[in-house]
Amino acid sequence: MAVKPVRRPETREVIYSSKRWTLLKELREKAIQLMETLHKSQIESIVHGSIARGDVTAKSDIDIFVPFAASSFTVENALEKAGLFANARLVMQATPSYALKAHIEIDDRTSVSFPLMNMRRVEMEFYKYGGEASLKDLRNNLRVAGADKRLMMIEPTQMGHVESAILGREEFVAKLLGVSLETVLDRVHALLKRDDVGRTGLFIKRELLPDETFEMALKRLAEQNPAVRRRLKAV
Repeated sequence: MAVKPVRRPETREVIYSSKRWTLLKELREKAIQLMETLHKSQIESIVHGSIARGDVTAKSDIDIFVPFAASSFTVENALEKAGLFANARLVMQATPSYALKAHIEIDDRTSVSFPLMNMRRVEMEFYKYGGEASLKDLRNNLRVAGADKRLMMIEPTQMGHVESAILGREEFVAKLLGVSLETVLDRVHALLKRDDVGRTGLFIKRELLPDETFEMALKRLAEQNPAVRRRLKAV
């Protein structure tokens, strides 16, 4: 069942069980191992979402993001040297105005992604909006504030977190998270629209051939798709 946005004013405190703290520790340890693998090849990364915030569930994914256009060979080589081989390699683009990204699925719950072109500010701030943590943050057991797909602000506490509705508080949320109001409004609009009309899917989602690099796939997409060519020239 899809997560539905919270449209009414709501605030509550959530106290974590010992089982939830254990799950968070396990997921963060796995994220640290993956991020350290990239770090050894001088590739800095972040983990974003519930693992950064702390509000993990049994369905939480480990989403590692390299926040700059990297050489796909360098990223894939770093992973493979550590024995981490891709189950799938995909090029994804959310909408025609968003950057295309490389997406490497390690398993069905773990992935590494990075942009294949320059990102706009609202795209870069998406990760901070949802909560992002660096390798250093994870090593220091730091949790960060961020928003989830219900349009709820998650603020970590010693016992768990406090969550509060974002709708009607967009400007406050932007200031609290250190992102632009445009970024908050962009996410609010996207999630409310998805709730109203249903999941719209990605603009582009293409799996790479075994002998194809991400750069080759991007070149072929640009040759075939005018929207991709325009996005390459943007920013």
